[in-house]
Amino acid sequence: MTESAIDTDEYEHYEALVVGCGPGGAAAAAKLAEEGVETLVLERGVEAGSKNVSGGLIYAEESAPYTIDDLFPDFREQAAERPITEYHIHNMAGSQVKSLDITELHEHDTEWSDAVLRRKMDSWLEQQVHEKTREAGGGVLTDVRVNGLLRDGGEIVGVTCDEIEPITADLIVAADGVNSELARDAGLMDWDEPDEWFQGVKAIVDMPEDAITDRFGVGEGEGVAHLFSGNIFEDVRGGGFLYTNQDTLSIGTVFHLDSLVAEEAEPHELLDALLTHPLLADWLGDDYDEVEYSAKLVPDSKKVAHRSPHRDRLVLVGDAGGQMQAQGPVIKGMNHAVTAGALAAEAFAEAKRAGRPHSAGERYTEKLEDSGTMQKLRPEAYETIAPLAENETATRLAESLVESPVGRLGIRALGTKGLEKLFANPTILSLMPDTKVPYVTVPTVIAEELGGEVHATSHVEPPELDDRIGDLTYDVGDPHIEVKDNSWDASGAAVSACPVSARDFGGGCYREETVQTNGHEERVVSLDTQPCVECGTCAIVADTDWEHPAGGKGVEFKQG
Repeated sequence: MTESAIDTDEYEHYEALVVGCGPGGAAAAAKLAEEGVETLVLERGVEAGSKNVSGGLIYAEESAPYTIDDLFPDFREQAAERPITEYHIHNMAGSQVKSLDITELHEHDTEWSDAVLRRKMDSWLEQQVHEKTREAGGGVLTDVRVNGLLRDGGEIVGVTCDEIEPITADLIVAADGVNSELARDAGLMDWDEPDEWFQGVKAIVDMPEDAITDRFGVGEGEGVAHLFSGNIFEDVRGGGFLYTNQDTLSIGTVFHLDSLVAEEAEPHELLDALLTHPLLADWLGDDYDEVEYSAKLVPDSKKVAHRSPHRDRLVLVGDAGGQMQAQGPVIKGMNHAVTAGALAAEAFAEAKRAGRPHSAGERYTEKLEDSGTMQKLRPEAYETIAPLAENETATRLAESLVESPVGRLGIRALGTKGLEKLFANPTILSLMPDTKVPYVTVPTVIAEELGGEVHATSHVEPPELDDRIGDLTYDVGDPHIEVKDNSWDASGAAVSACPVSARDFGGGCYREETVQTNGHEERVVSLDTQPCVECGTCAIVADTDWEHPAGGKGVEFKQG
């Protein structure tokens, strides 16, 4: 992070440096290598994917300039789980449920969509990237944490690391995820507003292939996605998902972070509410076996996708640049990271040929706009309607209308076909405000007016939080979070919002304590970073200094 002039000749130099080997970083590195650019990839995990979590579905959009199989032709066969051929959303009011088929929405602008697990997917990508970049004079180094930017006279010229000496490059691709330290060091992203982020929590459930086939009614080469919304999550804005993998299920919840804080909701309890709902009883059966619990932050691209994601030689790709599209049931991130990574590489190759390699960031920004990628991430329709729809008065009026006899009559008049037609329209969904109305009120009324009672009995017993934490793998390093203000007002929200902490829970990261201070009692929080899943939640909701653990340290996800 040096600001003064330095002797850059003393550092190792590459034409391009990619930080992070997830889909965005892998796409950038593969395209750079294809263009003959000497490229080094630095990955913080013991291998790519060991630090990564997603829902997760990866899409190949027909309109996208790049898809993952364009860059890695064997991807679907080698790195994916099941193709998703059906898509359903379930509106819930207690045990009353109205299910809608939204496959038409899912297939809009979609060439294909596959369920993936990040450890399997990213580790395979890492192998391919290493081979491609070695041919161009680079490679992949794992167990290396990039901790900041190297500057020469104030200009970004490289990166600094925990484990190795600084490295300079003509292009630096920050593909280091939602908690990007490079994006923050450059002043391009921040953690100021909880309403700009989602928190996702996920369980991987073991299930034999034949059980998935029987219980979900899918054949070989088929899979299904289910989404869940309504009042089973109380008043928290968000919903749940279930995706069929080859021999496991990905089941999780995604909620607006500010709503989790406001409702003082416990993320693991919201997940358990979904897992134990009678609708899932026949799918999960009597043999529930949870093999991994995980969590991450998700940027809300409508609010934070950076319109000019570059500074000097640095470009932001994927979650590091807020490039995660979440508009109701439309949840797409990895495909946009792939597009962005390849466009950044393309921009650098063109800039290099023009003799202006350091102009790559400007070209990259233009390509994001010209390709239509930025319009998907930050739709103009949402930016127009949000100021009108996302306020207390508008929300109260909308809730009153939906719950009124007139609103209920309207939902009955629409019926199943009418509602499915509305869901099939991506333009309408792009207008959906981030309020309680579309996430809780409307689904609940749909279930009450059109749904039926689910009479199945769930026998699922989710693991206790301490068992979930205990089953994760850690290589403990030095503490990577410091609480700057441990008062309850400043940092108490972390106790409930942290996915591995909870009120009245003796383990986890954050705990509530009562101490004697100047003759009176005061509520404070204490911190233990050993069970941290590195989601970054507390960096937003508490007053902390937050950074990643050193390379290869901290949590290691086996599924992701």
